[in-house]
Parts: sequence; structure tokens; C-alpha cells
Amino acid sequence: MGGRQEPAPDDLPVVRSLAELTELVERHQGLYVRWSRGPATDLARVSSTDDLTGVPMPGLSANPLDVEEWWEGRSLEFWVARRLHDYSHLPHEKGPRVRPWVLQGRETGRGPDNEPLIAEVRPMCWIDLGVLDEARAEVERQERSWGPLRRSGR
Repeated sequence: MGGRQEPAPDDLPVVRSLAELTELVERHQGLYVRWSRGPATDLARVSSTDDLTGVPMPGLSANPLDVEEWWEGRSLEFWVARRLHDYSHLPHEKGPRVRPWVLQGRETGRGPDNEPLIAEVRPMCWIDLGVLDEARAEVERQERSWGPLRRSGR
């Protein structure tokens, strides 16, 4: 049988630099970054769970990488860096096997933090953890600083 075979869910290419990820975002619309144990785990049941209530949601929670119009021509690399940096705390909070990966899919709703919920998921690539260091450095070069989005513990 000929034809193109899709890679196994966790056997994806790896983006190893912020520049490479930025090029991917330039070439493709509708990309999202998801922080989890990976596509093999997530695609077994394409549903995230609300951490507070335990309610299953109709899709995987993810964050969009598409540039918003209000960004008005500013650096795409900085946009991508910020999107990664905002959630870079998740591997520390959710466990060492949690990693970022890029996917395409169809939005089915919004989660409790107003994040898109994605179904019909097509895994694209892993994001090497070194890219997170590049994203942090890019954010730190800005005149205004902020940390990742993190809720304070009680």
C-alpha cells in the first residue's frame, strides 16, 4: 500500500527554536499550543477536564498562536514568545511529563479560562523545552516585564 502515512501521535517532528516555531505560525493558520503529556494520551479521549469541578469539556484546552489584528504588524516572534511564556509554568504545576506541542483543529467552545476547546485534532509538532528559554529571554528583553499566567496557591 502506497501513500503518505501519518506519524504516530507522539512521533512528531520537534521545533527546536523560537525562529522555527515563528516560521510555522507564519505558514499555517489555526495553530494552537497545548501543554500536556502529548497527543497519544490526549487523542485517546479528546476532552479536557475542568480542574475545579471535574466536568469534562468538549475538546482539548489549548491556546491560539494566530496573531490578533490588534497586534498591528509588531514582531511575530515576540507574539509567539509571549504565547509560550504565558503558560510556561504548567510543566512545573502539572508534572514533569507535561510538554508543549502544536496542533490544528476545530474550536468547539471555550473553557473556564476562556481558552479554546479543540476537537478534530491534528498534531503538528512538539516544542523543544529550550524554546521556552528563548521565549523567556525574548519577553525579558522588553521594557515591561511580566511573568507567566499563574494563579496563586492557597
